[in-house]
Amino acid sequence: MQARMKHPAMVIPDAMQTLITLGNVTKKAGVVSEQLLEMIHLRASQINGCSLCVDMHARSLKKSGETDERLFSVAAWRDAPYFTDAERAALALTEAATRLSDRADPVPDEIWNEAALHFDEQQLAAVVLAIAVINVWNRLNVATRQVAGEWVNSAEAKNWLANEARKAS
Repeated sequence: MQARMKHPAMVIPDAMQTLITLGNVTKKAGVVSEQLLEMIHLRASQINGCSLCVDMHARSLKKSGETDERLFSVAAWRDAPYFTDAERAALALTEAATRLSDRADPVPDEIWNEAALHFDEQQLAAVVLAIAVINVWNRLNVATRQVAGEWVNSAEAKNWLANEARKAS
C-alpha cells in the first residue's frame, strides 16, 4: 500500500496543530480516562477501516497497560465480559455517532440515555468530541490511504515534531 499524497494536515498550514490541539482538549479536561478515550478512538477506527489509527491506538492502549483480552475484544465488546457498563455505553455511542447513515435515527435516545446514565454533561461532551475528532482523522487517513507506521518515520513528521519541541521550550 502506498499513500495517495502527503497527509492533508501536513499540506495545509496549521492544520496538523489545529487537529492535535482539538484532540488534546478531551485529555486535558481530565473528565474521562485516557484509557476510555483511546478505546473510543480504536473502535471508531475499526469501523472506519483506518489501519493507521487502529495500529496507533491499539499500541497506545497496550503501552498504557491495557490487557490483551480487552484489546482483542474491542470490536466485539457487546459479547465480551471485559468491559464496564460505562465503557459499553461509550462504545455504543461511538458506534452510533460513527455510523450516522446506517439508520434513520443515527443516535437513538436509547443509546444517548444509556451514556447519560454513566457520564455527566462534561464527560459526555468529552466523549462526543473524542468521537468527532477520531472520525476526522479516520476520514483524512482513509481517503488519502495513509499507511500505518509510515508517517511517524517520515521526514515531514520528524521536522514537525522537532518544530513542536522547539515551540514547547
